[in-house]
Amino acid sequence: MGVSEWSGSLLEWENELSSLKERIGPVFRRSELRESCGAFIDGLLSGISRKTGWMMSGHAGLPGPWRMQALLGRSRWEADWLRDGIRDYVIEAVGCGDGVLVVDDTGFLKKGSHSVGVARQYSGTAGRIENCQVGVFLGYAGRYGQALIDRQLYLPRAWADDAGRRAKTGVPDDVEFATKPAIARRMIARNLDAGVRCAWVLADAAYGSDYSLRRMLEEREQAYVLAVRGNHYLASIDDGGIVATNPSELVGERADEDWTALAAGEGSKGPRLYDWACLVIPWNCRQGWEHRLLVRRSRSDPRKLAYHLVFCPVGTDLAEVAGAAGLRWTIEECFQRARGDLGLDHCEARSWHGWHRHISLVMAAAAFLARLAAELRIRAQGKQNKRSPNPGIDALPS
Repeated sequence: MGVSEWSGSLLEWENELSSLKERIGPVFRRSELRESCGAFIDGLLSGISRKTGWMMSGHAGLPGPWRMQALLGRSRWEADWLRDGIRDYVIEAVGCGDGVLVVDDTGFLKKGSHSVGVARQYSGTAGRIENCQVGVFLGYAGRYGQALIDRQLYLPRAWADDAGRRAKTGVPDDVEFATKPAIARRMIARNLDAGVRCAWVLADAAYGSDYSLRRMLEEREQAYVLAVRGNHYLASIDDGGIVATNPSELVGERADEDWTALAAGEGSKGPRLYDWACLVIPWNCRQGWEHRLLVRRSRSDPRKLAYHLVFCPVGTDLAEVAGAAGLRWTIEECFQRARGDLGLDHCEARSWHGWHRHISLVMAAAAFLARLAAELRIRAQGKQNKRSPNPGIDALPS
């Protein structure tokens, strides 16, 4: 294998990008819209600093931003059709039987109060309450990469109950107030119903604490690893009956031999190493399945613990469960790529449809990059690495 094969210089990215545009073309019934979509995606993939209508129009050689603005605004096309097409495109590229679905939300800082869904609310991006929009997202991660496959704007109750603001920003009549976990439930169910196969569903404590989400997944016999807080209410069963407890109390003081050192995926500084412990929770369960409490302990500070509720087939290995828990970071990588390179948070549209159209087009660009990365990884693994001929390297102790 030559350098050109594993470095990516032979990737036929222009053909792949043309293929993607052709594939999503039927979403846009008019040729002008298809051309605008192609120019919009080109702009997202370009090096321009802000993915605004004016700057992307300039990149495309257009005299003004009107075509780009029309693509997000007054034109007629269904963003959900594009979303579904991107989902299928991503699954073809990185899908595998042992992939995972990851749900999370992210904030979009805004000035003013006219953009749909904007309110003073917590933004995970900022780490505090800010004037922002919040979107709930679903990512898919497989052995060859990850990408976002679904999204929905969270509509605060003040917006959901305000007929005037709804009408002004084009919120559909069938969109009612829903909590973020409720949005996540529908999102996960929609993708499972569409045939997306996954080994695990992952989420942080904001979603893991939602009983309805866990119940929905259990009824589908879908394994999950969902984070919860240390004080999350649990009811365990012993000889005396039902005992109220929480993850922190259930774990208690555990001996050193109860912990197993395992890596939780690759981090920016190499493998992320933690200690793990797992115990079965005696809850009623479907035959062949069980509930567990998975605990992650920091190796540098044993007082730092993270808790996860697990639903899995009986006999599932601890390394499998810990490995799944460690993949929750993949959606953060999706956010970082989409924000840093593709303008996920550069949306100028104020309407419901404009937000979902912008986000879906960014997801299309991100899916294209994920497919190229997957192809590169597959090529790199096409031939086993040989032992380095460098004697200095060979002489290093193993």
